[in-house]
Amino acid sequence: MATGFFRQLAAQFSLVLLLFIPVGAAQANTSETLLVLGDSISAAYGINEEQGWVQLLRERLQEKGKEVRVVNASISGETTSGGLTRLPRLMEEHNPRWLIVELGGNDGLRGYPPQSLQRNLMEMVKLAKNAGADVLLLGMRIPPNYGRAYTNAFAAVYPKVAKSEQVGLVPFFLETVALEDGAMQSDGIHPTAKAQPALLEHVWPCIEFLLTEKSDGESCTP
Repeated sequence: MATGFFRQLAAQFSLVLLLFIPVGAAQANTSETLLVLGDSISAAYGINEEQGWVQLLRERLQEKGKEVRVVNASISGETTSGGLTRLPRLMEEHNPRWLIVELGGNDGLRGYPPQSLQRNLMEMVKLAKNAGADVLLLGMRIPPNYGRAYTNAFAAVYPKVAKSEQVGLVPFFLETVALEDGAMQSDGIHPTAKAQPALLEHVWPCIEFLLTEKSDGESCTP
């Protein structure tokens, strides 16, 4: 008699679990993913990771009550070629709803042809869009000592890609900090911890635009 009672109780308990586990799983997956694919500037080179602009973005989204999981896939020294190679696996692993691409600075510092920069960026954008992700490009510029022709051709790549693929663009990610006292590390390339809030403020309007999906085909330039 007791055995039958416990069997019945166990069956009822199992039914309750079957009813509630899917609900819990659904709740756990309500947040969508924003993937940041960048180089040392987004990998918080030379400072503590929690001081970097990507971590500040996580905190900003939390403060605003936005259920967005931010994955930082940035690696110091990364090029657009390396990013393009890694992106398919990252898309499969994280299934992001949004992608921010902050790459190209290392291509420029190594003197890679602007044509390869453009090709790699376009391939990344197309790959992401084909997977259903919206994209924001964070453009870079290089020092004038590389020559006017090269620096101009390099800078022109980002607007070309953004216009061709109809994605958001921040033309120069470091624009608000590049010439500010105390905003760059001794190498003159990487922003200090002090500069990170300004980086976030510079890109925030475009990130907010990206997350709200205001209309197809529109892009944001701060």
